[in-house]
Amino acid sequence: MRKQTANRRHFTQSLLAAGGLSVPWLSRSPAALGDEAAFYLPDETAPHERTFMQWPVSIRVHPESDFLFDLQSTIAAIANTIAEFEPVVMLMDRKYAYTSRRLLSRDVEIWDVATEDLWARDSGPLFVTNGAKLAIRSFNFNGWGDKQIHRNDGKIAGKIAERLSLPLLDNGLVGEPGGVESDGEGTLLAHLSSWVNPNRNTSSEAEVSALLLNALGAEKIIWAPGVAGEDITDFHIDSLCRFTAPGAVLFQLPFPDDDDPFAEASLETLGILQTATDARGNALRIQTIESPENPRVQSRDFVASYANYYVCNGAVIMAEFGDDAADAAARDALQAAYPDREIIQLNVDPLGEVGGGIHCATQQQPRVG
Repeated sequence: MRKQTANRRHFTQSLLAAGGLSVPWLSRSPAALGDEAAFYLPDETAPHERTFMQWPVSIRVHPESDFLFDLQSTIAAIANTIAEFEPVVMLMDRKYAYTSRRLLSRDVEIWDVATEDLWARDSGPLFVTNGAKLAIRSFNFNGWGDKQIHRNDGKIAGKIAERLSLPLLDNGLVGEPGGVESDGEGTLLAHLSSWVNPNRNTSSEAEVSALLLNALGAEKIIWAPGVAGEDITDFHIDSLCRFTAPGAVLFQLPFPDDDDPFAEASLETLGILQTATDARGNALRIQTIESPENPRVQSRDFVASYANYYVCNGAVIMAEFGDDAADAAARDALQAAYPDREIIQLNVDPLGEVGGGIHCATQQQPRVG
């Protein structure tokens, strides 16, 4: 995976030690939480009601108009593809609705919810369920530690909860759903650098762990250190590894000759996963894939993540980077992991240029009932 330094931003933060942690809710016991304690995050492979995405519009975030158009075109291509399999809602201020239709399929529904940027995985609504009904979990999105404006993006979760008449659950935790992986059956993966970081949470590792477990209705977190201060996300886990099933992890290897902080942190994460157990006490099954050696974009800041794919109803939407051999191998790996789904590869290079991928740009609403 290429070095993940987002353009224009370099920040330094201290890093806490790694480990795996399974802890109670501290002072927030299940009895005190009442119905809230029953809500959990289903696995992404569970049936979806729809996918939410966000239309990027901010010239403060993306000052080059031609590149902003490239981003919008890429987001539209992803949305149009997903809409062949399940409903898609694109969030945007209604003043952009007319011009966006030049790129968006009529199958993509537009909701009048103002946005700045495209990262629906982080600032969009995270849906949790108790099996019978839905709620939206607030992560108090703060622009990845106040690194980016979020006057509109910081309000999206609350606006969607209001529009859908759903509870908005908030235990005070600050962060982004892209910074944590869940198998839907009690186990989480995360980098400490994205959560136990004073730009988001000043609490201890134990306190943050308890809040994150509560937020997603899980039992155990497998922590790895990650790396803080080198990209805007402080190394979100979803660009590196993903649960493909309970106990099964897809992991993207760095290049053998990479010597940047991300390569070192990635290998450290892999070592932790190789000795970790899930919430059931089982060792993880780890499938590794190679990063593309010759992608179209050669910038050191470019994120070439196959792991940052999205699972929708009947399909997996993943990136291709112009390295035919690596693209094909990654496709084959995902087809093996999701044998009953169609694998679709898209050129999403503009997302890689700003530090993300397809998973970062999407957020699922589970189907219940």
